[in-house]
Amino acid sequence: MEKWIEIRKGGNFMEMAKKYGIDPLIARIIRNRDIIDEKEITEYLYGGKEALHNPHLLKDVDKAAEIIAEGIAGKKAMRIIGDYDIDGVNATYILLEGIRRCGGNVDAAIPDRMKDGYGINEHLIEQALSDGKELLITCDNGIAAINEINFAKEKGMTVVVTDHHEIPYRNTEQGKEFLRSNADAIVNPKQNDCLYPCKGICGAVVAWKLVQVLYERMDIPVEEADIFIENAGFATVGDVMDLTGENRILVKLGLKALEHTKNPGMKALIAKNKLSDKPLSAYHIGFVLGPCINASGRLDTAKRSLELLLERDEVKASALAGELVELNESRKYMTQQETQKALEQIEKEGREKDKVLVVYLPECHESLAGIIAGRIREAYQRPVFVLTRGEEGVKGSGRSIEAYSMFDKMTEVAELFTKYGGHPMAAGLSMREEDIDKLREQLNQKAELSEEDMAEVVRLDAVLPMSYFTVDTIRQLSVLEPCGKSNTKPVFADRNIRITRANIVGVNRNVLKLHLLDSRGNPVAGVYFGEVEKFLTFLSEKFGSEEVDAAMHGKENSIQFAAVYEPAVDTYSGRESVQAIIRRFFLKPLHKYT
Repeated sequence: MEKWIEIRKGGNFMEMAKKYGIDPLIARIIRNRDIIDEKEITEYLYGGKEALHNPHLLKDVDKAAEIIAEGIAGKKAMRIIGDYDIDGVNATYILLEGIRRCGGNVDAAIPDRMKDGYGINEHLIEQALSDGKELLITCDNGIAAINEINFAKEKGMTVVVTDHHEIPYRNTEQGKEFLRSNADAIVNPKQNDCLYPCKGICGAVVAWKLVQVLYERMDIPVEEADIFIENAGFATVGDVMDLTGENRILVKLGLKALEHTKNPGMKALIAKNKLSDKPLSAYHIGFVLGPCINASGRLDTAKRSLELLLERDEVKASALAGELVELNESRKYMTQQETQKALEQIEKEGREKDKVLVVYLPECHESLAGIIAGRIREAYQRPVFVLTRGEEGVKGSGRSIEAYSMFDKMTEVAELFTKYGGHPMAAGLSMREEDIDKLREQLNQKAELSEEDMAEVVRLDAVLPMSYFTVDTIRQLSVLEPCGKSNTKPVFADRNIRITRANIVGVNRNVLKLHLLDSRGNPVAGVYFGEVEKFLTFLSEKFGSEEVDAAMHGKENSIQFAAVYEPAVDTYSGRESVQAIIRRFFLKPLHKYT
C-alpha cells in the first residue's frame, strides 16, 4: 500500500527567492523542511562552524573533562570502552587520540559483538581491573548499563559515561521513572536537565565536544580538535541521525574535510572504493564507506576498523582498507541470502498480516539482523524484529516505522528481555529462546497500528512537469545538500506522462531509456533503472501488451501514468541535457490523492 502526499506549506516563495538569491522552487523545498525564520534559513544555506553549539551546554561535560584531566595529572591508567558500529568506532578514535594528545595514559577496548554483545559489561570491567585501569570512559554506550557501572564503582573505579541513546526508564503509576547509574559523570544530551539544544547528536559528536572542553582545560588550542570533524560528520551519517540544524552543518563540514583527509586510513578506504578526487556526499558515507567500517564489527572485530583510523603507515593502511572492503563484500552476499530466507519464512508461516513481524533465523550471523530487519521493513512497511541464536540465548535487532516507537513498545514487554535498548526507530535485544512466541504475541496485541499507519507515505515536494527543470535549476538543488534523514533529497512527481518510445539497454537489460511527453506535452528524456520487466509488466496489466509493444517500437499508444522522478543532468559528448530519472510509478492521477 502506498500513499503519495504533496507537501503544500505556505510562504512567499518569490520574496524568499529574491532575498536569498535562490530559485523559488528551492525556497519552497526549504519551507517544506520547516525552516522558517531568517536565522534558520541563513544557517541552512550558509551555516558553518560558527553555527555549532557551545559544548559547555552539555550536562556534566565540564565535570567529565575535570575527571579526565585529573586522571592525566595523576598518571592514572584509563580505558575507553566503545561500540562496534560506525558511531562507536569513530567516537572511540576521537576520545583515544584526544586524550593521548593531552598526555593521558589511555587505551581502548571495543566489545566483541558475538562474545560480549552491546556495551560495557562485567567481563570488560574485570579485564580493565586486571590490566590496572583506574578510570573507565564509555562512548556510544553506557547510559543503560546501570548494574554494570554500579559493579565498576563497587570495585573502586572512576566511571565517565558519554552516550547519546535514550535514557532508560520504568513505567510507574506516576508515569515514567528515569533511571541513572552511579557513574561519576554522564554526558548525554537526552538527559532531561541537559541544556544542549541539539538532542539528536551521535556518540562521536558527544565525544568530540568532550575533547574540545578537555583541550580548553589542558591549555591546548581548541581548534586542534577540528581534525575530528570528519569523524563526527562520518558517524552522524553512519548512525542515521537527523540531518537538520547542527548535524547537517557538521556533515557538510565533515564531507569537505574527508575530501582532503590527512588520515592515512580514511584516505586508503576512500581510494579502495574508487572515490579519490571525487566530490563526496552523505550517500558515499551511508552506502559505500560506512558499511566497510561496520563490516569488521559484524563479521570479525571492530578493532580492525579502529586500527585503520589509527594507522599512520600508508602501505599498512591500504592493506587494512582492502581487508575491510572484502569483508563488506562478504557481508553483502550473506545479507542477500538471509533476507531471502526471512521473506520465505514470513510467507510460509502466513505472517504477512502481522502488525509487528518477528522473524527467527537461528543460523543467521547475529550481526546481520539489523540490516535484514531494515530490508523486511521496506518490503512490508511495518515494524520488524529479526532474531538469531547467539552464544547465550537469542539476540536480535529491530527496525521500525514512524508510527511505532520501538523503544517504548519494548519497554512495555521488558520482562521478556534479558537486555534491550535503542531508539524509536531501531533497537537491539537479548532474550530467551522459549520467549520468542510470547514476544510475537504480546507485541502484536499492543501494536495499535492501523492500515494507514502502515501505508508507505511518499512525500512530494512539488508536483511539477518534468520540463520545468533546466540544467541551472538542477545545479541549484545542490544547496540542499547534504541530504539524508529528515532532510531528504527533494521528491518531485508528474502526472499524465506519455511514452513516445522506449528501449531496454545495458548488459544486464536493467535500464529502460524513455522518450516521454510530460503533463504539459513537452518532450523529455527519461530513464528507469532496476526491475525493467516489473515496470513493463505493470504497464501491460493496465494497458495490454500490444500498447507496450507499440511504445517499444516508437508507435502511438494509450499508455499514461504518474511518476516520482529525480531531475538530473546528463552529459554526453560534452553536451549537457536534462533527463528525468523515474523512481516510482503509479497509474491513478495524483490529484485523487491528498
